Amino acid sequence: MSRAFLRDDAEGEMPRRNYHLPERDDPEYDRIAARAMLEAAQRSGLVHMTGFNYIRTHASQLARRIIAAGEIGKVTWFRGEHT
Repeated sequence: MSRAFLRDDAEGEMPRRNYHLPERDDPEYDRIAARAMLEAAQRSGLVHMTGFNYIRTHASQLARRIIAAGEIGKVTWFRGEHT
């Protein structure tokens, strides 16, 4: 979740709503945070968008650690696509 959205480091006016977000390690955090950001954007009347980044997913980071540790032997070929 964006620090700008939460205004953790902002000066002046604080957020107008308590978003009741769970702890960051809660499996539901991303879903609840995304819903809170959408609701806040809709209430603001401003244009908003959502972007996705699949490069740092848990699965790809786990694969990186497994490969780096040599758990599956030497990797001789790999093909990946982010679209």
